[in-house]
Amino acid sequence: MLRVALPNKGQLAEPSREMLREAGYPAAHGARELVVQDPDNDVEFFFLRPRDIAIYVASGQLDIGITGLDLVLDSGVETDTLLELGFAPSTFRFAAPAGAAATVADLAGLRIATSYAGLLGTRLAELGIDATIVKLDGAVENSVRLGVADAVADVVATGTTLKQAGLVVLGEPLLVSQALLVQRAGAPQSVAVQTFVRRLQGVIVARAYVLVDYDIQVDRVEEACRLTPGIESPTVSPLHDKGWVAVRAMVPKKGVHHIMDELYDLGARGILVTDIHACRL
Repeated sequence: MLRVALPNKGQLAEPSREMLREAGYPAAHGARELVVQDPDNDVEFFFLRPRDIAIYVASGQLDIGITGLDLVLDSGVETDTLLELGFAPSTFRFAAPAGAAATVADLAGLRIATSYAGLLGTRLAELGIDATIVKLDGAVENSVRLGVADAVADVVATGTTLKQAGLVVLGEPLLVSQALLVQRAGAPQSVAVQTFVRRLQGVIVARAYVLVDYDIQVDRVEEACRLTPGIESPTVSPLHDKGWVAVRAMVPKKGVHHIMDELYDLGARGILVTDIHACRL
């Protein structure tokens, strides 16, 4: 049975469960339990703190897990990324009170509060900045106001919380993070893992593409197919009217309305767009 670690809370939790539901794992929605078995798919789900998942997977106790890149790096363990999942985007950044520091270099000698001591220590060493790390479990934006730190280093989604605390972001992001599917470093991919990965890949593609169907005159089909090349190539089927064909192709969801406009201008009619719920490529 494949043993999978899932985040039990935070911004990773609900998107993970939704992706797995779309991939055919409805049991993954049982997040109120610590462990949920899915006998139909021969999978066992373990709901864990997001920052612990990389440790469990790296130890080999669990086969694979979904967590954030920031949490993997902060844990200090070695994992292999099987798939970038494309949700829970965030950046790891420095922030300080307005006027306290003009550049990242100005943080030298200061106290920096963070919930990501491992990640921050690595980045400070890479930047050659000698500063004191104040490790907190959360709500680091309050640390400056309460006098335990001079600046913070935190994962930022929108930056609203930092602004509310009177902090200003410094410099470029130290890390751009997103959700990942990981396994133990160097571990071979079993058939069960490969199937799990393919299912999630199918969801990612299904979310990014739609099916476009339309009718077009035969003498315009080549131009139309350049607009809708599909994955391998579009499907072109003859219609009862010998001068027309029906075309079906996968196209990126983003910008599909522009493609529909161009097809219509080219003479296409009966243009239909259909969502894709699952696929294998």
